[in-house]
Amino acid sequence: MALDSTSTPRGRGTACNPGNRFAATHSEAFDDGWQQEVPTCQATEVRFEQARSVISRNRSPDLGFDRSVNPYRGCEHGCIYCFARPTHAYWDLSPGIDFETRLIAKSNLAERLEEELSRPGYRPRPIALGINTDAYQPLERELRLTRQALEVLLRFRHPVHLVTKSSLILRDLDLLSAMAEQRLVSVAVSLTTLDNSLKCIMEPRAASPSARVRVMRRLDEAGVPVGIICAPVIPMINDMELEHLLEAARGAGATSAGYILLRLPYEVAGLFEDWLARHFPERAGHVMSLVRQTRGGQVYDSRFGSRMRGEGVFAELLGQRFRLASKRFGFSRRDEAWALDSSRFSPPGQQLGLF
Repeated sequence: MALDSTSTPRGRGTACNPGNRFAATHSEAFDDGWQQEVPTCQATEVRFEQARSVISRNRSPDLGFDRSVNPYRGCEHGCIYCFARPTHAYWDLSPGIDFETRLIAKSNLAERLEEELSRPGYRPRPIALGINTDAYQPLERELRLTRQALEVLLRFRHPVHLVTKSSLILRDLDLLSAMAEQRLVSVAVSLTTLDNSLKCIMEPRAASPSARVRVMRRLDEAGVPVGIICAPVIPMINDMELEHLLEAARGAGATSAGYILLRLPYEVAGLFEDWLARHFPERAGHVMSLVRQTRGGQVYDSRFGSRMRGEGVFAELLGQRFRLASKRFGFSRRDEAWALDSSRFSPPGQQLGLF
């Protein structure tokens, strides 16, 4: 049953709970005359998983990495636009509020990661840590799975790239600084708006914009390569902030920049449209019209090469704005941030060849 979409629990991105698209049957809420109150808040539930493997591979030409590690499934940040929401359906959970409140933690992450890195045939290339869901979401403060993974990677001298919108990453500044000295780490901070009011309804449990700018500054001061990722850029919601976001990040020490146009795969489209209707009813139609213009008349286009940037006049103008602003503020290309050193890789206990 879906919660009443007109009343979002406090601190959550949505109240909707669309059915699992893989389920054989679906339930539908209806008014039976018995008044039921929607809870004003909803607690987070955590289940623990013994993962059989933790390094995921991909062949996408749109990404700057071919492998990733995700300590958690689901994300408490509650970002309404999150492209990872549909993955919750694979666990018989909803991409809606279940994605924000019913999380799965890989309790044996560090052990599995060490096993996979120690295999004789393993060849190192940078690992993207926490790409599907934020590795520094609030649950990490207690479980410390991300920190454990970084400890393994540092011990193996394995390069890693992190993307986060959490200030919790500063807790691990000791590890990140040590890795940076060996060119083993780079960080991209996701910054979508400088308007805290917008942040609160779009990314309810993520760090404030000012906190994310402070994270960039602290990382830069510690010698950790840091960049900004403006993702997603949403037409008529935050696209007008693009240049301001880049300027703020550059002033805080960010040296690389990237952006991604709003993506609405599977159930994300319905969740996002419901969110628009509740928070921006006067411009919801215009926003979705522009989204369709960038996606060939549809709400989403999954084709490689266009899914991250879109097409059409709006997408082209956005790309021009980004390139001009990046040049003006002196940013380097994002792919340069991936120039980490894989040659230092040294699994503990394995004797290196003499020749």
